[in-house]
Amino acid sequence: MRAPAETVGEAQRLLDAGMPFHAHEVFEDAWKSGPAGERDLWQGLAQLAVGLTHAARGNAAGGARLLLRGAARISGQSDPYGLDVDGVVRWARALAGRADEVTDAAAEAPRLLGE
Repeated sequence: MRAPAETVGEAQRLLDAGMPFHAHEVFEDAWKSGPAGERDLWQGLAQLAVGLTHAARGNAAGGARLLLRGAARISGQSDPYGLDVDGVVRWARALAGRADEVTDAAAEAPRLLGE
């Protein structure tokens, strides 16, 4: 099990490399092995990563659905571990609206940390 900061760092690296499905697996590990109180956070982030995966692979409807579901799951969290929750939610909702245009997962990767 990774520490939360390691989870976020590794997931960001994978997202930036155009590997959102692998980022999904990192978030999934955190959700399944972390504290129950953080389940929605990690599960929502996993849904966002797999939503980006679907959109980049041409499944715009499935991608948009997962992006919106993940955004709803993390919305209202209080920026745990330095995550820019509001920024990630805005990213996901905007991307869901144009999921049919996504061709490059790396170019669409969100910034997870507030910077």
